Amino acid sequence: MIVKVIEAKEDKITIADLIEDLKKSTKIDYSGAIFTFEGIVRGKEENMNLEKLILTTPDKEKTKSEIEKIVENAKIKYNVHEISVVHYIGEFYTGDMLFLVAVLGAHRGETLDALKEVIETVKYDVEFKKEEISKEGTKTILAGG
Repeated sequence: MIVKVIEAKEDKITIADLIEDLKKSTKIDYSGAIFTFEGIVRGKEENMNLEKLILTTPDKEKTKSEIEKIVENAKIKYNVHEISVVHYIGEFYTGDMLFLVAVLGAHRGETLDALKEVIETVKYDVEFKKEEISKEGTKTILAGG
């Protein structure tokens, strides 16, 4: 299991890296599904063409800890084997990776449900500040906290 909050300029971890790590799990013999999600920067928003996006969190360690709790809760709730999450912070451009999730489970149903829950819970419950910068101005979105 990998749970990291990484500065955009630091290490790059990809979906392929997360899958490779999950396949090393001692529970791989009991697994029949891996579902993944890669959230990327959208270049077009309503009434705006994004030039760049800046994503921050006030406390990187607290954010990591909150994501770990979300992962543990989803593992228990859906009885899946492993969940890995990487959330990037910093400055981003269209197509850049922001948020990666990979889930290893015995069956596709609960594995997909766990993936959806982690995505939605991190999006709405973890404290992030997103600034969408365009020629039309800056739009700030606060989440969690």
